[in-house]
Amino acid sequence: MASKEELKQQILALVEEYYRSVHERPAFVPGKTRITYSGRVFDDREMTQLVSSSLDFWLTAGPYARKLEAGLALFFGSDDFILVNSGSSANLLMVATLCAKGLEGPLPPLRPGDEILTPAVTFPTTLTPILHNGLVPLFVDCEVGTYNVDPALVEAALGPRTRALMIPHTLGNPCDMAAIVDLARRNDLWLLEDGCDALGATFDGRLVGTFGALSSVSFYPAHQMTMGEGGGVAVNEPAVKKTLVSLRDWGRDCWCEPGKSNTCGKRFAWQSGDLPFGYDHKYIYSNLGYNLKITDMQAAIGLAQLEKLPSFVDRRRRNFGRMLAGLRPLEERLILPVVHPLANPSPFGFPMTVRQQGLRAELIRHLEAAKIETRLVFGGNILRQPGFQGIPCRVHGTLANSDRIMNDTLFVGIYPGITDEMVDYMVERIHAFFKDR
Repeated sequence: MASKEELKQQILALVEEYYRSVHERPAFVPGKTRITYSGRVFDDREMTQLVSSSLDFWLTAGPYARKLEAGLALFFGSDDFILVNSGSSANLLMVATLCAKGLEGPLPPLRPGDEILTPAVTFPTTLTPILHNGLVPLFVDCEVGTYNVDPALVEAALGPRTRALMIPHTLGNPCDMAAIVDLARRNDLWLLEDGCDALGATFDGRLVGTFGALSSVSFYPAHQMTMGEGGGVAVNEPAVKKTLVSLRDWGRDCWCEPGKSNTCGKRFAWQSGDLPFGYDHKYIYSNLGYNLKITDMQAAIGLAQLEKLPSFVDRRRRNFGRMLAGLRPLEERLILPVVHPLANPSPFGFPMTVRQQGLRAELIRHLEAAKIETRLVFGGNILRQPGFQGIPCRVHGTLANSDRIMNDTLFVGIYPGITDEMVDYMVERIHAFFKDR
């Protein structure tokens, strides 16, 4: 009879064979093969890792998750990296951590009514945690071209209740972090980065996600690496880690790893709150928390993807550069992406703004008919969205550019599954649209 290890290797060999027969990509046929704006890029390595972890049947976060957290902390050079079940949960966790009453850190915790400055062009779950924690979003306008918060507007927008900045790097294009970090330091503001679009991007040679006290990452299939659903927080301010982990893990006070139960050595000797002395430390809750953990099977996929991350980012940059060069002759018709001189994006997509108002819808129809998938820049001016009308907020100046982006901007895909041939086809179809207009 075969041993356990022999049986496992037989299963994994079949998985490799299954991948080759089912998941290898067919040849591209212009006008017939749909060019999606994003997609999973994987091979038999991800599938065998997934199946291997399922055979271990750990299920919840375990050995693979701890290894992935260590790998991502090493990647960022951060104090730690904490995995969660989505980039949206990562944003929730960051904001909730700053609001926790027992927070220890270089600045005081946030209180209801405090303001967090953030751009009006945003993704809903960048903004929603601010509202759910009783904070007030302070909106400033964005730049057409970078699609990030306009750093020239930020300082003038600050008020007596402004306590933090929530800065997304839209579509993987780094914001001007020199200006943002300087402003945060001079004004004693917490700095959070929404890096969900931007894994692998750098500013002045430094990875996006290392500037703020905390930074979110998403591992949804559209992003630079994936494990299906999933995300995480890069922890650059070690004093807040304990609170952040507590909030991820039900709000409990215990810091034991899964499967362990007395790391502190005094599990039944704590005195907390109004609980009786000796109440089980595994059931003491010091924060209003959640369960935001991932499964070990997700982490197994993530480990395989992390090995490929540098090549994924390189391919995105290559596709972005090829698209940019191909569309340069259309600069009188399109506002092409603008990148800060110190920034090196990890592009999520290729954005363009149609200079002639009202023409975007026609361009979208033209591209979709050519089997080229398009997307808008998330929520556009988020205050125009039905779910966010009437929210408590403060707006600094006008949001004219945010409205312009909402009305005239779109993006197409440049993810690693897109080939040179596909990029050239997209460029040709965009040229064809403007030829007779």
